Amino acid sequence: MKISRILLSLIVLSVFIILVVPAHSVAQQTSPKNLMIINLYEEIDPGSASMITQALSPSNTANTAAVVISMNTPGGILDNMIQMVDAINATEARGIPVYTYIIPDGMGASAGSYVAMASTGIYMGPGSFIGPSTPIVVGGTALEQNHTEAAMFSLMQSMAYAHHRNATAAGIMVSQNYAYNYTSAIAVNLVNGYAVNMTVFLQDAGLSSYPQTIINPTVYDNFLSFLSNTYVDGILILVGVIAILLDLYHGTVLLSVAGVVMIALGLIGAEIVGASLVGLIFLLLGAVLIILEFKTGHGIALMAGVLVGILGVFMLASPYLAENQYGYSPSPVNDSSIIAAVIVIFLALVLAIYLRKLIRSMKSRKFTGSEALIGSTGITKDTVGKEEGTISVDGVMWRAESVDGEEIPKGSEVVVVRRDGLKVYVEKTKK
Repeated sequence: MKISRILLSLIVLSVFIILVVPAHSVAQQTSPKNLMIINLYEEIDPGSASMITQALSPSNTANTAAVVISMNTPGGILDNMIQMVDAINATEARGIPVYTYIIPDGMGASAGSYVAMASTGIYMGPGSFIGPSTPIVVGGTALEQNHTEAAMFSLMQSMAYAHHRNATAAGIMVSQNYAYNYTSAIAVNLVNGYAVNMTVFLQDAGLSSYPQTIINPTVYDNFLSFLSNTYVDGILILVGVIAILLDLYHGTVLLSVAGVVMIALGLIGAEIVGASLVGLIFLLLGAVLIILEFKTGHGIALMAGVLVGILGVFMLASPYLAENQYGYSPSPVNDSSIIAAVIVIFLALVLAIYLRKLIRSMKSRKFTGSEALIGSTGITKDTVGKEEGTISVDGVMWRAESVDGEEIPKGSEVVVVRRDGLKVYVEKTKK
């Protein structure tokens, strides 16, 4: 009896092993590896760096056979490029190859060329180019420029050596700010090959059989990218202060809210990129001068504040005055940013002329006494009755009540009957 029980137990155990264990092993073996394709089609900044580093994290690449960075980037912030390079190196160390394919007519320029050089293989499409790669130190001395350039030269060559590429040609991209098209890059062994499109590249690399996971920037990544431009940050702060100044004259509240939001976004962006403290100080000084315009009223303080603020905008990008250690490739200061600065200065000049005329109009009323306002017509901005409302007289906002308690709807034409300090009493215009 005991022997039969033992035999029965062995039979049940054998059946369990046959049915369960192989099934589990087969499930593991048949779980397909995937090919991760990351679309890097924007500047290299905290937003795109967030996309790359998140995508290449160990948890997201646990079932990944290979990674392909589909590239078309003009470059950007070198600190964020270093983050991408570190993520690629860590992924390769886990045994996962990372390829870069520069799309047809695309570019792996500036900071993008370093990201490409860090990858296991570089392939280029027709009409594409890689480089130039010289870093730019905004507002730095010649010594600081040379220091940064030497560091990036060493990094570029070391990555080329590590992947058995032409380190001399790689160094020329940095030292001579040189770019290679796809034919010359292949000829000097700077890249690994050529493919007419992504499909052909995947076939040549033996990756076409894997199911694909496509990675694009998230809404959060795009938001980070928007705020990662120091020029945008500075302009947001400057325009926000001007909006608050306008609201001091017109009293809409909406302009003040919009101004505070723009200033907050600009400061958040400056914090994200580790913007220059000196640039922020200049922006603060500019903001003080702009608000001082409300006291002086001649337009000079406004223009001085805008000019000082614009100087602060450009200084925000200086890496030797900020946490951004290495600088940029290419320079963040370009023709479009200079044109935008000129437009802001021109609009500030128009605003200064407008405010000067408005203030002169307001002062002329004071010289003739408070009675000068009586008889003026205005438009109600909200309902005016026994409860206090707001009216606009010649573009100036006044607190107002109905003289006889009659409720006057928003948008009605009214006439000022009397004035008591900063409040006027009105009645609806008789037609």
